[in-house]
Amino acid sequence: MGAAFGRGVRTGYGAMRVLRNLSGAVLLTMTAAHAETVTIAALGDSLTAGYGLDQGQGFAPQLEQWLRDQGADVTIVNAGVSGDTTAGGLSRVEWTLTPEVDGLIIALGGNDYLRGLDPSVSRANLDAILAAGQEAGVEMLLVGLAVGTNYGPAFKRDFEAMYVELAEQYDIALYPDMFAALRAGGETQEAVRRFMQADGIHPGADGVEAIVADIGPVVLDLIEDIRE
Repeated sequence: MGAAFGRGVRTGYGAMRVLRNLSGAVLLTMTAAHAETVTIAALGDSLTAGYGLDQGQGFAPQLEQWLRDQGADVTIVNAGVSGDTTAGGLSRVEWTLTPEVDGLIIALGGNDYLRGLDPSVSRANLDAILAAGQEAGVEMLLVGLAVGTNYGPAFKRDFEAMYVELAEQYDIALYPDMFAALRAGGETQEAVRRFMQADGIHPGADGVEAIVADIGPVVLDLIEDIRE
């Protein structure tokens, strides 16, 4: 019996050692997975592409640097194309969502507004983009845009509402206005202009920096959602 008891102890110890080794392996695997670089594609237009700015001053590189300064291991893929409408974004979303992409920032609609396109058309395109992202299983952030009343109050209402309604429909985060940081504190149009390039449409490097500092915490939350 003593010998049998002794074998039992050794067997138990061996099992515990195996369990500890397995636990350690699982922990290492989980730690390695957690440490993997998160890749987020920013699907947008010239505001995302960095129109008129030197390399490194656009939205994607400035956002990536800001996030890394906060300790995030992340790569921001610049999927912005100047002049793109929501239809253009929809035509590109499938090949933007490559296997390594973990998250998607959708920042489209500015050119739809400038062209006076029917908000229902823009909404349908954004809906299809979000459906593609959902199908791909990526976490998403929708970036809206506050617009003027050039085309009347009904257009403004419907255009801005599409972002809110789609974010609720897909249960994703919404950053309501790309230029919120530039308008903070009720800044006058003249005050906002100092952040803009000469065309008055595209932000300069300082404007992008302000936008990134404001939207950055929301993207950090997106990264946390991806890592969960």
